[in-house]
Order: sequence, then C-alpha cells, then structure tokens
Amino acid sequence: MLKLTTREKSSLVFEGIVTIILLILINLALIVLIQNVIQTNPGVASGIFMIKQSLHFGPFHAQIWSYQRIVMGLFAVIDVLVVWWRLVRRYHQYQMNHIIKELHYIAQGHLDHRIPFRLKGRTQHVVTSVNALVDSAVRSMDDERQIEKSKDELITNVSHDLRTPLTSIIGYLRLIEDKQYHSEGDILKYSHIAYEKAKQMKNLVEDLFEYTKVQQHGAPVNMMQLDLNQLLEQVSASFELEGHNKGIEVTSSTRPTPLMIEADPEKLGRVFSNLVANGIKYGMGASYIHIDAVEHQGKVQIKVANDGEPIPEQSLSHLFERFYRVEASRSKATGGTGLGLAIVKSVVDLHHGTVEVTSNPDETSFIVTLPIRQPKESEEVNKNEAN
Repeated sequence: MLKLTTREKSSLVFEGIVTIILLILINLALIVLIQNVIQTNPGVASGIFMIKQSLHFGPFHAQIWSYQRIVMGLFAVIDVLVVWWRLVRRYHQYQMNHIIKELHYIAQGHLDHRIPFRLKGRTQHVVTSVNALVDSAVRSMDDERQIEKSKDELITNVSHDLRTPLTSIIGYLRLIEDKQYHSEGDILKYSHIAYEKAKQMKNLVEDLFEYTKVQQHGAPVNMMQLDLNQLLEQVSASFELEGHNKGIEVTSSTRPTPLMIEADPEKLGRVFSNLVANGIKYGMGASYIHIDAVEHQGKVQIKVANDGEPIPEQSLSHLFERFYRVEASRSKATGGTGLGLAIVKSVVDLHHGTVEVTSNPDETSFIVTLPIRQPKESEEVNKNEAN
C-alpha cells in the first residue's frame, strides 16, 4: 500500500473541504433557482402537488409532504459521488507521481531497485509492467556483459593456444634456417615437431570454427531421418585403429532393427566422434570404450563409457565449458583444444537434448539423451533457413 506524505494528506483534505464548500454553494444556488421557478409558475406548483398526492410509500401509505427533501437527498448523493471521485482522482495522481519518482531513481543507475508499491487495478498493472521491464533490461545488460566477457576470454584463450605451438614452430624452423643442426636426423626431428605443432594449430582452428558455427543464433541444422545404430557403428569403426594403437578396444552395441531418429547426421556424428576421441585422449589406463543406445518413451539415450581413470569430482560440472581442461596447466601433451566437449554440448542443445557425465573408479560415462522426433520449432527454423 502506498503511504502518502503529510503534505499530500493535507492537500487531499484541503481539496475535499474546498470541493464540499463549492458543492454546497452550487446546491443552494440550484435550490433557490428551483424555488423561484415554482413560485413564478403556478402550473409547476400544481403538478408537484398532484405528484405528491399520487405517491405513497410503505404499509401506511405515507406521502411525501416536501419536494425539498427529495431534492436535498438527490443533491446529497450527487455530492458524495463527486467528492469521492475528486479524492480518488487526486490520490491516483499522487500514486503516479510516486511511481515516476521511483522511475527517475532507477534511471539514475540504481538498477537493483524495484518499485515496491502494492496497489490496485490499472495502477498496479503499471507497477508490475515497469518492474518486469527493468528486470528484462537488467537481464539483457547482464547477457551483454557476459557475451563481452566470453569474447574477451575467447580471444585470450585462442591467443594462448595459438601462440604456444606457433612459438615452437618458429623456434624449430629457425634452428633449421640458421643451420643449427648436426645431422639430417636433426632436420627431420625439427621438421616433424614443427609439423605436429602445425597440426595442433589446425585442429584448434577447425574446432573453433565448428564451435562458433553451432553457437550462432539460429544455426542451420539439416534434420532428417537416420538410423542411429548405423551412425554409432560408423563412429566406432572409425576409431578402432587409433584405439588399438593405444590398447583400447572401441565397440558399439548393434541391434537387428534400425533405431530411427530425426537429427542432423553430420553434427550428431561430430558429437559421438568427439566423445570417443575424448575417451582415447584422456581415459588414462582405459582398456575399452563402448557405445550403447537405448530407446525409452519417445527418447533415445546414448552412453559412451570407458574404464579409464575417473574424472575428479570438482571437474565434472565444468567439463562442457569452453577451453576447460581437467589438467591444471594448459599443457598440450594430449593435443586437445578444450573445445571438443563444448561442441558436444552445443550440438546436443541444437537437437533439444541433454548431455551429462558420471565418473567413478569403475567407469566414466557420457550420457546423451535425444528426442526421437524433433519439436516443431526445428521445422520452422529449417523453413526459414531455406527461404
């Protein structure tokens, strides 16, 4: 409830008194005018007398002996309504003045402040709308700041991850350029190191391009019906040799019947390729990586599991953050870019799904849950992209 100031209360009382005085004067003037009309027109007086005789009230058939009472009663009702209307109108003006004052306070930079009044009717609707508008503006500003912060972090991380291999490439090529080698073996060694560092840079650029592509608002998706079992078998087969070289058996569960879902095959293939590659790179001591898919209640759950060393609990909630690595330093020993799982999360979000991770001493599992049929919004996005 809005509390009026002492000055506003005094002004409200003064306006009420002035209004009453003016109404009394108007009433007296009207009564005198009516009296003069009646006295100067015998026909009017006769008509009033006949009306009085014909009107009866109550069980005793009481008559109205004075028309003045009717007039005064009517004037009293009108006066009360006019005074009430004037006071309510003035009170609403005071409410709006207080709301405007609160708005000026917020506009001065106090964005954590909200209009605290609890009013009624349309005025409360105004207060609620203003508070909602301020909340929306604050969220937009926070989002803008977060975007700017993310851009700065992205530039910093990319600069760091590009500078490290680039420094190595320049260093080893300078050794060759300055002929600071003892044999052809040294040249081959330096060239090989420079080549590997160049591949790291290429992988980072490709991952960064893929990440920014799926992060764009309204990123195009090529939804179609595909057999998920077949896709998972292809992913598994593509990593068999790499896994074998590291002593890891990469397998997938196959079923005789197709598991059809609506998805973008290229992007979804990237999801499971990244998860398997992540297991090969970071699943220290793993002997297997297994992919399994299960359908349940209009959704399909795909689990990519390995028996490598568990992920520290404090890292689980950060795994899908951009450029996050479990190792404390940003070492390139594993050759990762820190974008693989961020891409996984972004692509799964595009498919209206979820991804989560569990890890214990026995097994680490990445669990992707996808709808078999994409919501209608996806179809609209595809139509808009086609147009």
